[in-house]
Amino acid sequence: MNKPFVEILNDQTQHQPLLTGMPQTKGMRSGRVYLLPGQDCGRHSTEANEEMLIFLSGQGQAVIGENKTLDVGKGKITYIPPQTIHNIVNNSDEPLCYVYCVAPANGNGEK
Repeated sequence: MNKPFVEILNDQTQHQPLLTGMPQTKGMRSGRVYLLPGQDCGRHSTEANEEMLIFLSGQGQAVIGENKTLDVGKGKITYIPPQTIHNIVNNSDEPLCYVYCVAPANGNGEK
């Protein structure tokens, strides 16, 4: 059974898991990512999931597919649809920190 809880964001420079999927949630996963200048999270696909990124600090770019880039950073969110290859790149001189939320994409979201 899923229960409400609070998770504290730490100030460390490594990945921090927040939600880990079942049985903690019905399928949602989440974590905090901290990228130093010049780092990236690595190209990967959302596969059958949708993803939202919430940027807490810094500036960078979301590289979508082979050649589309979106400016990202503090105070912005980014939505990445299912079956989308992407990467987050810190091309600034300050750390880039964000929280990702990944959930199974199962239709139009209505019950």
